[in-house]
Amino acid sequence: MKITPTALPEVMILEPKVFGDERGFFMETWRDSWLNELGLDTQFVQDNHSLSSHGILRGLHYQIKKPQGKLVRVVRGKVFDVAVDVRKYSTTFGHSVGMELSAENKKMLWIPPGFAHGFLVLSDEAEFVYKCTEYYAPDYDRTLLWNDPVLNIDWPIPEDMSVCLSQKDQAGMPLSEADIFEEPVT
Repeated sequence: MKITPTALPEVMILEPKVFGDERGFFMETWRDSWLNELGLDTQFVQDNHSLSSHGILRGLHYQIKKPQGKLVRVVRGKVFDVAVDVRKYSTTFGHSVGMELSAENKKMLWIPPGFAHGFLVLSDEAEFVYKCTEYYAPDYDRTLLWNDPVLNIDWPIPEDMSVCLSQKDQAGMPLSEADIFEEPVT
């Protein structure tokens, strides 16, 4: 397993060892000892799996209480995945990092608690799978405005793509008005 920090050092790229031949491939997608390698004292409690079509943008989501850490990957298709630091006390508050995750590159992204998360589907369809460190808590669910100019996210949206958002995502809050983490996330 290769672990590489991103421009936001707590958000990390995980690249599993892939063993392949003419029959296909094999890779470990999760091992508990990886948490130790990431320096984390946590556990995963929930797995999620979504299917989305080309141009669907999901996010930017986070939970203001019971914050979730997420280990995300794509098992079919390709997405542009984004994490945004929403911890007011952090030196990277309001900064984001984005990268392509695909079934082909098999990269995973660790997004710690205290970060908003979202993705844009770049392929015809994408299946997105992720592990969470906390259960979904709808009362604490929050959404940042995906195109808030303050966030300056460089979404790779081709001119011929129409972005499709849920009502929840259309109603996302700009960072200046959003609930944020004032105290360190535990």
